[in-house]
Amino acid sequence: MDVLAHGLGGRTDLPLDAVAAIVGGGAAVAVSFLVLTVAWKRPRIDPGGGRPLPAGPARVLDGPALTWAGRVLALAATALVVAVAFAGPPTEQRNLAPWALYVTFWVGLVPASVLLGPVWRRVNPVRTLHAGVCAVTRTPVTGRRPLPSGVGYWPAAAWLTAFVWLELVAPGRADPRLVGALIVGYLAVNTALAWWFGRDWCTRGDGFEAYSSLLARMSPLGRRADGRPVLRTPLTGLMDGVAVPGLAATACVLIGSTGFDGITRTTFWRDNVAAGNVAAGTLGLGAAIGAVAVLYFGALRASAALTGQDPAELPGRYAATLLPIALGYTLAHYFSFFLLEGQTTFILASDPFGAGWNLLGSTGNRVDSDLAGPTLTAQVQVNGIVIGHILATLAAHDLALRTTPPGRALRGQLPVAVVMVALTCAGLFALLSG
Repeated sequence: MDVLAHGLGGRTDLPLDAVAAIVGGGAAVAVSFLVLTVAWKRPRIDPGGGRPLPAGPARVLDGPALTWAGRVLALAATALVVAVAFAGPPTEQRNLAPWALYVTFWVGLVPASVLLGPVWRRVNPVRTLHAGVCAVTRTPVTGRRPLPSGVGYWPAAAWLTAFVWLELVAPGRADPRLVGALIVGYLAVNTALAWWFGRDWCTRGDGFEAYSSLLARMSPLGRRADGRPVLRTPLTGLMDGVAVPGLAATACVLIGSTGFDGITRTTFWRDNVAAGNVAAGTLGLGAAIGAVAVLYFGALRASAALTGQDPAELPGRYAATLLPIALGYTLAHYFSFFLLEGQTTFILASDPFGAGWNLLGSTGNRVDSDLAGPTLTAQVQVNGIVIGHILATLAAHDLALRTTPPGRALRGQLPVAVVMVALTCAGLFALLSG
């Protein structure tokens, strides 16, 4: 069994008409845009809005005890996974490490961040190791050199590109020893960079923390400008309109990589590209990310021409509105993978070193395939992509009303709406043509 099979199974067993789903999905996004132009004529999402949490829960959430408990648990879990990677069973089917990295952590980070906020920032082992190194070397946590202001999210985009290439293309990616070496290397490199540039490196330079924090912008748990925890609508965190370098590139990597994952499971790809062809996989991944980037930047350039705005500014301003699409694609591609293959992590954790233990009472258990049947999987996949594009359209519309010169918002959104419909249809086609 391939740990990276993504649990999607044979797409032909999904109980829906692919053509109807593609046409219907594109039509739903187009109709939603038309409805917004009629019924949503002024900004309604307050970037600083939200209902403050009661004082008691707010103190618990912000308490140092919760933070350090999370950091200790995260560091201990990371150490266990690394130890099992090197000293546990040699095969991916029996070793906990690949399943913990590619399933529980990479996929599980998505619902955790969207539901609970930037949880990885609170427990990130890189931050814990960085604090320890700074204490030992008597280096201030702000680092030895300031992080250049123009760096933005570009390091995170590079890290995430490397990881999705590893996950989707690299040969032997599930080898436990390789997984262990990669985790150690990642921690070492990012801890060293955080020691040099300060803890701000983790915010935008550590790919996983940046990924979690970006997804957390759609969390109902947020913070006001004064730091007070609040309950808010899920799109509030997308409305700041601040153009941070590399943010658009990061979003394009997330959308393009999941799109490429769908392409590799189409009958066309499987009939024409040999399994394990690294060159074809690398070119395909780059082409998928590049296609999303071309569509996005092209749409914003056209929008700037129609509204008389700076074409260099708009892609960064609207980059955060791509995040619902990235979330929808991730949900569609990884939903059944997480529910089904995620059980393997729990099963293997009961006997991590293959010594005959039964710590969690799950040794010898089998994956329960009934947790994600064809009907549920089909509904989640189609709705994830369609709703993600609708929410992105809504967010972009509200932001346009807030930032576009009066009377020009509608015409400026037309290129964006066309791209949203095209991406919806393309995403559904890649997902359902297996």
